Amino acid sequence: MNEYFQFLEKYNLWGGNTPQLGFIRHEYTDKIIEYIGNRLVKVLVGQRRVGKSYLLRQIAARLVADGVDQRNIFLVNRELTDFDFLQTYKDLDALFKLYLERVHPQGKVYLFIDEVQNIEGWERFVNSYSQDYMNEYELFVSGSNSSMLSGELATLLSGRYVNFVVFPLSYTEFAGITGKSLDKQSYVEYLQSGGMPELFSLSQAEALRNYVSALKDTVLLRDVIQRYSIKDARLLEDIFVYIVNNASNLLSVRNIVNYFKSRGQKTSYETVSAYLKFIEEAYLIHRAERYNIKGRETIAGNCKYYVNDLSFYNYLYRGFSYGAGYQLENLLYLDLRRKGYDVYVGSVKDKEVDFVAIKGDRTIYVQSTYLLFDEITVKREYAPLEAIDDNYEKYLVSLDDIALPSKEGIRHIQAWNFDSVI
Repeated sequence: MNEYFQFLEKYNLWGGNTPQLGFIRHEYTDKIIEYIGNRLVKVLVGQRRVGKSYLLRQIAARLVADGVDQRNIFLVNRELTDFDFLQTYKDLDALFKLYLERVHPQGKVYLFIDEVQNIEGWERFVNSYSQDYMNEYELFVSGSNSSMLSGELATLLSGRYVNFVVFPLSYTEFAGITGKSLDKQSYVEYLQSGGMPELFSLSQAEALRNYVSALKDTVLLRDVIQRYSIKDARLLEDIFVYIVNNASNLLSVRNIVNYFKSRGQKTSYETVSAYLKFIEEAYLIHRAERYNIKGRETIAGNCKYYVNDLSFYNYLYRGFSYGAGYQLENLLYLDLRRKGYDVYVGSVKDKEVDFVAIKGDRTIYVQSTYLLFDEITVKREYAPLEAIDDNYEKYLVSLDDIALPSKEGIRHIQAWNFDSVI
């Protein structure tokens, strides 16, 4: 293990290096910093390339800026080939003990393990050091699959970890990284591009398409096909393409099965259901269940899916029929999830409310539409919110140049200002 110590020096702050921190995502770092100072394991999960590695480095750098000795930071990124030797938790344990022996940190040690799911049995390492009552350790781990929080880890660390889902850049972050004003023009640019951080280092259309295509292939291959030994990789990708082009529409597994059968692709309810679950666990898509607003309960059957980033549509599948109104709805869903809401598709008096968003004691209703073209459109879009007879907040969001006055407690919000009200 001694021969691998050079890699720790290469990537750690105490090695004399200045790691790239990228655009500081304060909405995440400030939230995570609030949980520092205890033995709770901080778990960052999200799709590959959304910036989890940068966030871990940003947190480590902030700890140092706040007075933590650089030698007390232990950082490993399992995605890097230099760390391919970390095959099992025993390898990680040996490397960490070598770090303690060589660096001699005094006091609490902060451990950052990036893409931890690539290390077999990593749960044992995390459980052991987070619960060590003889020494002070605080752990931060990241992973690209939601199932990493199920099974043994959930059992071992029940009640002893806090989970942070990392999404692509929000519109506010997009404006910050590009230096653009918060207005309709920049919002439309964001809507027609996407929020994957690396998109903003590319400018040519072909390069953007190639990047998004490679990202899609990597996630499907490494986080789904290899992880679950998928037999029909073609069907898996076809299901993903179908969801991308039917995002924001009510869907059922049965309808999807029938669609593929009509194209001559034989499959089953069980296979499609499993593949959807796997794609969702890789954070490529998100599912929103239907919700009975009056009965305050979820409704089995149809649901909606939303894409984790619109770049998959914008750069890969734009030839399909998909209106800007559906894109807007997708972005608003992601905004609500970023803010920590549980998000559902509302149902009230045979009308559909785009979103019922619940966080703690706060419930908000959101209806989205591309533009309020005329009185007929205004009446149609306000109707579902007007049918709700409680006093929770109600918003109608659109891309109109002028915001309409409040109507019966319903606020009209321009999309580029939505983040400020939630």
